[in-house]
Parts: sequence; C-alpha cells; structure tokens
Amino acid sequence: MIKAIIGKKIGMTSIYDEQGNVVPVTAVKAGPCTITQVKSDKTDGYNAIQIGFGDIKLSRVNKPYEQHFKKKKLEPKKHLLEVRVDEPKNFKVGDVIKASVFEKGDIVKVTGKSKGKGFTGGMKRHGFSGQGASHGSQYHRAIGSTGQRISRVFKGKKMPGRHGYKNITTLGLEVVEVDSESNIILIKGSVPGSKGRMVLIQDHRRKEKGLNGA
Repeated sequence: MIKAIIGKKIGMTSIYDEQGNVVPVTAVKAGPCTITQVKSDKTDGYNAIQIGFGDIKLSRVNKPYEQHFKKKKLEPKKHLLEVRVDEPKNFKVGDVIKASVFEKGDIVKVTGKSKGKGFTGGMKRHGFSGQGASHGSQYHRAIGSTGQRISRVFKGKKMPGRHGYKNITTLGLEVVEVDSESNIILIKGSVPGSKGRMVLIQDHRRKEKGLNGA
C-alpha cells in the first residue's frame, strides 16, 4: 500500500518522549481514505491514483462528480487528491487507506494551504526594510519605485497583495505516534495550514548523496 493519506489538521500540542523531553507535535485526523480512481500512462498519460476523504451526501456534489462516483459504485467523498505512483496495477478502486500505513519514526512531507493573511503591504508580504523613519520622510512603509523610466510594471514585481493562502510543502517531518483505532497521526513540529484544513501526508524518501555529491 502506498504511504499517502489525506487528513484534517486538528491542532498542536506537546508530548514527552522516552528521555522526558517535551516534543511539540501536530495532531492530524488521517483517513480513512478510499481510492476512487486509478490512472495509468496508457490511458491518462501518467501514473497516479485518486484518493477521497470525508463523506458527503450525493445531493451535495455536482453532476460530473455524481456520475464519477456512481460509475465506480462508491460513496461520494468531499475531498479528492491525486498521488503519483510507479505501478498503478498494484492498486484498485475501492481500496481503503488508513493511518496505519505510517509507523512511528517514518519521515514524511506534508502539503497544505498556508494561513491566509489578507491584503498586506510590501514590508509584511516580502520583508522589505521600508524607507526613512524620520519625521521628514513621507514614505515610511511605501515600496518605492516600481519601474525604470517606463509606464508599466514588469510581471512578477514584488508588490502589495494577497499574503498567504497558497500550497506549502514541509519536508523531513517525523511521525511521532500513530493511533490506528482513532486514525490520529502525531507529527513532530508544525505543518502548513490552520486548524480544520486538509493536508496531504506522503512518505518522504531522501536521496542518498554519493561521494561526488550527486
């Protein structure tokens, strides 16, 4: 079974390890998830599986998703995500993924939506140092010039705008505890997103570097 599961972030707390040290952890209600579709390179151009999390009434989904679940003879799911796999033939629609696919000590990566902070200025959004702070300055927190003798702004220019609320992946996190009965996974440290947000937990296999650093 693939080591990937969708979960809902419950929040942060702390526990004690065997040495008595305090360890900050994030609790995630992970799964159970159902494989709702298997994609292969021959039919779809890439190998992946689609997993669903969270039950929802059939009347709450739109027509395309309604037919999607009816065709697979599955209960509708609220959240759907795709995970790339090497051998799609090893999976079948209807298989259930539980939190028990992970074990204590596993190294994972967690993907989720970061906290949205609304419309912010350049200093808060990009870490600009700002301009003069004396009484004579009229532009304390302004970003300054945005162009070079032209009447337009180059695409990609760092300016005020929406801050946060984008996909963030945190690598190298350690699974501290797995409760198979309640499907709760405790992950060391913080993960992206606020309480109640959906996150994707995947196995993070680090590539071993050779003598030449490759």
